[in-house]
Amino acid sequence: MAQQPAIEPMHQFLIHKIVQGPVFHLGGLPVDMSITNSVASMIAGALILIIFFAATAKREIVPNRGQALAESLYNIVDRVLVGPIIGHDGKPYVPYIFALFLVILVLNLMSVVLAVGNVGGLDLTFAVTSQLAVTATLAVLTFFSVFILGFIKHGPKFLGLFAPGGMPVVMLIFMIPIEILSYFVRPVTLAMRLFGNMLGGHVVMSLFGSFVVALAIVGLSGGVATLAFIPSALSFTMIVALTGLELVVAILQAFVFAALATVYLNEVVNFGHGH
Repeated sequence: MAQQPAIEPMHQFLIHKIVQGPVFHLGGLPVDMSITNSVASMIAGALILIIFFAATAKREIVPNRGQALAESLYNIVDRVLVGPIIGHDGKPYVPYIFALFLVILVLNLMSVVLAVGNVGGLDLTFAVTSQLAVTATLAVLTFFSVFILGFIKHGPKFLGLFAPGGMPVVMLIFMIPIEILSYFVRPVTLAMRLFGNMLGGHVVMSLFGSFVVALAIVGLSGGVATLAFIPSALSFTMIVALTGLELVVAILQAFVFAALATVYLNEVVNFGHGH
């Protein structure tokens, strides 16, 4: 029997160049402008969003299905997140939260819907949000944008966020470092949550996909080996179930990321008074 190729569930996360681009140096560091599978997937996601909103932004009195979907997505951010959490003062920040939510949502869904190609050995898509560099960039960008906004709106008073009111001075000596640490660890947890959920789901799907193929090949040997078709079929059933679960996780993680970004904004917009 021919030796079966090793199962490599992490192969789908490898970054490789698709189009070689120019390389220049910035401050002594090389900057490669080549288009990789990660960049190509992000470009594809951006094009999907552009085409979707170009096709649905018609302002019809009776909205079609596309326009209704676009309005529903906007209402999720405006009426479910920003409105209840921040209030009326959060209106100026709806576009950013909306863009953040949609970018993560589309990239998540792309990586799940087209992941079946990875099981067959085809690089149809790349799970962008399973790369820590990408999720960390989104988290850091969001976190420091909110942090800078806090200083712009409130000046040095914003540092009062790290000193809980009503505490004795002696307790503040211990509480301020803890508050600072817990505050600046936010982008780490924000990035790791999205990265971990998408990475884990794709690894499990890849493993079960490998089981389907490997066991089916064993079953083709005939004789008693045909019993291998049973666990192969069970593995395929698991893939179908996991795909449905991953679709839910993809939507949920985009919502959670946007929700946490809204909570962080609330601390800045409603700083000094509860909402």
